This record gives sequence, C-alpha cells and structure tokens, in this order.
Amino acid sequence: MDRRTFIKTSGVVGTAAALDGCGHPEHQLIRFIPEEDLQAGVATWKRSVCTLCPAGCGTLVKVMEGEAEAVRNGRRGLIKMGLAKKVEGDPQHPVNRGKLCARGQAILQVTYHPDRLRGPLRRAGDRGSGRWHEISWEEAIGELVSQLRALQSGQQEGNITFLTKPPNGVYPPGVVEAFLRALGASGPVIFEPLDESVLRRANQQLFDRAQLPTFDLARTNYLISFGADFLGTWNSPVAQSAAYGEMRQGRPGQRAKFVMVEPRLSQTGANADEWIAAPPGSEGAIALAIAHVIVNEELFPSRKGLPEWQQVLTGHSPAEVESRTGVKAAVLTRIARELAAHRPALAMIGGSALAQTNGLFNALAVNLLNVLLDSVGQPGGLFFTGSLPPEGSTQPASVTFTQAFKSGVLERTRILLLKDANPVLATPQAWRVVDLVARVPFIASFGCFLDETSVLADLILPDHSPLESALSHTPESGTTEPGTALAAPVMRPLYNTRAMSSVLIEAGRALGGRVAASLSHIAVMNEERLAKQSGWIGRREVAQVAAPPFKGHFLPDLPTPSIPEFAGDEREFPFHLLPYPSLFLYDGSLAHLPWMQEAPDPLSTAMWGSWVEINPRTAVKLGIQQGDLVEVTSAQGSFRAPALLYPGIRPDTLGVPFGQGHENYTRYASHRGANPFSILAPLTEPETGSLAWAATRVKIARVGKGKLVLFGGQLYERPSELLKR
Repeated sequence: MDRRTFIKTSGVVGTAAALDGCGHPEHQLIRFIPEEDLQAGVATWKRSVCTLCPAGCGTLVKVMEGEAEAVRNGRRGLIKMGLAKKVEGDPQHPVNRGKLCARGQAILQVTYHPDRLRGPLRRAGDRGSGRWHEISWEEAIGELVSQLRALQSGQQEGNITFLTKPPNGVYPPGVVEAFLRALGASGPVIFEPLDESVLRRANQQLFDRAQLPTFDLARTNYLISFGADFLGTWNSPVAQSAAYGEMRQGRPGQRAKFVMVEPRLSQTGANADEWIAAPPGSEGAIALAIAHVIVNEELFPSRKGLPEWQQVLTGHSPAEVESRTGVKAAVLTRIARELAAHRPALAMIGGSALAQTNGLFNALAVNLLNVLLDSVGQPGGLFFTGSLPPEGSTQPASVTFTQAFKSGVLERTRILLLKDANPVLATPQAWRVVDLVARVPFIASFGCFLDETSVLADLILPDHSPLESALSHTPESGTTEPGTALAAPVMRPLYNTRAMSSVLIEAGRALGGRVAASLSHIAVMNEERLAKQSGWIGRREVAQVAAPPFKGHFLPDLPTPSIPEFAGDEREFPFHLLPYPSLFLYDGSLAHLPWMQEAPDPLSTAMWGSWVEINPRTAVKLGIQQGDLVEVTSAQGSFRAPALLYPGIRPDTLGVPFGQGHENYTRYASHRGANPFSILAPLTEPETGSLAWAATRVKIARVGKGKLVLFGGQLYERPSELLKR
C-alpha cells in the first residue's frame, strides 16, 4: 500500500482497516463505543499530582477528546475518550505554585509508553527470561490469594516483604500498611537509591524532627550550600528554584549572595557567586571552620553556650581545616564574617556530602552552623512543615532498604511484593541483591513496566499510570503550609490495569478474617466523591510552622568518623568516583522516558547515554581526549563510557551521572550507557546504614574511541587547547 492509499483508507474507515491493509491481521482493531460524553475540541483542565520525584508538585492536566488504542474486556481496539494532552503546574498548590520541571512534563509518557504493561501476566519460563502468559484479573488475584493462604497455613505469614519507592501518590492512604499489619508482617520497606536517612537522622538529633527541612530562600540574605543541588535534583527543586529567584531578583536593590561548596560543579553551583571545590567528605569540617570564626570573633547573636561551642569546635580552626582540605583559611574566615554580617543567613547540605561514611558528621556540622546563625524557625531560615495526616491514614512502620538488607529481611522473605522499586539495578554488586531476590519463592509486581527486579517476578499485577489513578500526597518539604493534595483520575484507564490499592483490598476480602476486617474501613472512593475533594486540603492560615527549638542547653557530641573513609587503596585507585543524580533520569527510574533521554544535560549538553567527567588537566596527563572511550575501575568492577572534559571538577575526582546502564527497562533505556551503582563499594554511614555512594575510589584508562552525543555537537579540541582558554 502506498502513502496516498494509506491516508485515504485511514480517513474513510479508520486506522483499523489501514493496518489490516498492511497485511498484519494480528493488528486488526475493533472500534469501541465511547464510555463518556465528550465535546470535540474543548479542553478540560483537571488537577493531579506529579509522582516522578518525592517533591509531589501539584499539576493541571489538559484533557481533550481523542482516539486511542485501548483494551476493553480483554480485546484491543480504538476508542474515543478523554486523553491527557499537556501537563502544567497547579498555581493553587503551595509547593510549586504553578511551576513544573521537565520531569513533571514527561509524566504523559508514562501513560502512552509503547512498552507499558497492559494487563496481568504469569511467568511462563525461567525467572528473568521475559516469557509471560496473559491471564485474567480473576486468575491473577486468585494466584496471589493462594500464595498468601499457603503462607498463612504454614504460620509464616509474617515473612512477607512489601518493597516500594517512597509512597508519594498511593490512594487511599494506609492500604499497604493495613494489609501488611493484618497479615502479621512488618511495614513496607522503602527503596530510595539516594535516600535522605542521614539528614533526617541529623535533624532528629538536633531538632526532634526526622524529616527534610523547608528553606525560606526568598527572605535569605546569604546562602551557603554544601553539596545540595537544590536547583536540580535535591529535595523539592521546583519550590526551591522559585524561592531562589525571589532571593536573587525579587527584592529591588537587594541581592543575596550564594556560595557553593562541592567537589563537582553542579547545575546549582553554576548559579553561585562563589564556588569552592572542596574534597569529597570535607563539607562538615569546612562548616565547623566557619563556625569557629563566628564563635571566636564573637560574631554570633548571643554569647550563650560559648564554652560548649569552643569544645565542639576544637581542632577545626580555619588553619587546621586548610591543612586537611586545601580550602584557604582566608576564604573560610571571609565567608564566616559575611554570613554573620548579612543575616538572615542560611546553610544547607545534601547530595554527595551526605553520601559519605562521615555523612552524619557533615549534616550535624551544617545544622550547628544554622543554630549558631539563629536561622532555625526564623524568616530567611529553615522550617519543618507540620503535615496534616490524610483521612484514614496510619503512621507507616516502614524501614529503609539498607536497614532491611542488613537485618537479613530478604533471606527470610517468602513472598515479595514490588511496587516501582528496582534494587537489582541500584545497589552495589557486592550486595548480590539479584541472587537474594531470585531465591524468594514467590514474587508479585504492581509496576507499570518491567525492570531488572520485576522481570524476576512470578506474577505481574500492573497498576494504572499516575494520570489514570486517584492520588494522595502529603509534602514533607517545599512548603510551610501543612496539608494534603488529593486528585481524582484525570482520564480513564487505557488498558486492562487495576489500582494497586483495589487489588490489595480485593485480595483481603478473599482472605477473609482479620485481613478483610482491617481493610473494610478503607474503601476506594468513587470518582465523583473524590472529584469534589480534588486539590489542596490544608490549613492555609497556619503559614509559619517553625522547627522546635534545638536542645539549646547542650550541644551534641559530633559523631565519628569526622574524616571520611574511602574504599580502595589510593595508590591503585587515585580518583574519587563522584556519581550524581541525573537532572532528567534522576536515579535511573525515569530512563524509560524518551523525552528525558533526549533532553541535553544543561552543563555538558550530553544526552542519550553516559559519560565520565574528567578535569582537562588530568586528561592531559593521562592522554585522554574528548569522546575517548574510557574504562573506570574500582575494586568491585568496571564500566566503560566516553570521556567528557569538564573544567568544573576537581583534578582528583571523576563525575558520572546515575540513570543509565539498564539491562531490562523498555526499548528506550535497555543496554544504554553505564550503571555507576555496579562498581560502588558496599560502604555505609555507620549510624543509619545508608549507602555511602560517594565513597568509592577508582582508576581510569583509555581503551579506544567512544561515542559522545552532545546537543551542541562534538568537540574536537585537544585537552591542551582547552587549557589555553
């Protein structure tokens, strides 16, 4: 069939006939009767919540009539329905106030992804083979219930593990917790590859609040950040970007100063007035050196606690810290005086500074600097949002994946339930998580896509996409207005999927007894009722929620080690490996979205792959050119990627973005780039057990010519020519 005939056929009898004319009878599509009344060409904007990062920004979704391929009653066909066409920020949501990042825009591609799972599946071959049988929902839920009953009969029902990402969109809230509690199992295990347990622990110790802070950047006069890429990927970047704009340009005649301390120039660091290339893990010592000057020159607002401060700051004078870090004492002294003279001033910490074996020391040191500057709970300082618990919710007795892993939870697990958690990809190979998961007798996944972990499942129970789901989200950070965002589905499901909460409730009813009873009060609200409640539900009159005062009658003993430990002999592995979350792919969970793959990195313009950032001076010494294929090796393994000459990184450090290196994650992400997690040493922060993902030493060698895809085109300058600039 030629193009002209195809167009004529499509216009007269629809795509189904056109595809049939192409000679693919297996692609014949029937035409379903529309399920809703629609007005052609008229758009409706519906409220929802972005679930692609923990910030939980509010969104408005443009819905219009369109024709889509759908699955109804086990049959595939075409249907006219309301389709999500565009996503924007919700001006009434207090976190993002109408703004939205590129990741939020790409949530459309989750719904319309060609490799999205379209119905329940049962494993048909060996684990990991990718062979599946399509089954009905009755069969799928029946098999899940059968496995749960078998565990109950053997009195092993407590050996159930529910492994999930941070639950920033599950509706109704509390279903997973109630389901597990009724089965005698522990709470969900939260898998967050770049988790914030260290900062939460530091905030708990000093402020009695185990949560991430909200920063009043708009009213700050001086900001110093220790590794927190708050304009890119850290914490609540949309809210922080908007407030940063106010801080820099929102007050006529007054522009706050911004200093960034980090080993590699991040997107946030590129916006700073002053950038300090600090050695990895030295952030806490630098913060205490600044505090040392403030205390000894009596620049602080109150003299209270001076003897205790002097004791805490012993050994951290600017001169002593310079000898250990190379950061000039004169620079530290000047910054300390500027901070004290331009209050309200604010310090924040995040990213690789927390991902060290001394991460808790670093976090507490920066917290103490905020206490010294009187920046806690004050305008221009940091706050902790007092969240309203959603109706019907329970406090989850959850643990982090590293805590569960170290306590042997996976070894004891008989049934593993997965929801958008991929530890096979995003943990060190030394942990051998793939072997532990493969030994679990029964695995069921609720994810929308197959990945390296869910491909090992026995049963696939695919959830709706976020735009097809009822959502509930209570922000941890990003606003001082406590409340919860509720959102009805913005469109009907395209495929034969079901909400995870509905599946759990139905399974609970089938199990009967205490499981059914515990879930009876948690019913999925009908669409009409939820639609009436969609939007922000909170107490806007409570706009200033300050952190509780720190334990001011004493200062905590700073933990050891204060000096970071790195895996690998420095003589054999002379470089620090500094992986970092990709602005678009994040920790790898968004690598399946083509918009995110093709978006150029804002600093390097690299895309559609991985790269190794190396300082040009280091590259000259090693004979490495731009685009050369290099091998990065640690004591745990190696990966290969093209070199990118990057002046904004320390000569002793190599930067690599997280996000790529998938073996099984749709056509857009599989077998693309390198996975830095694979060569990380299994070092952890001692108190929280969090993975110290920035504590691995490596070596690098040129192995050939690579392929570096840059939006601005390939650079052909030799490293020596770059150094002359």
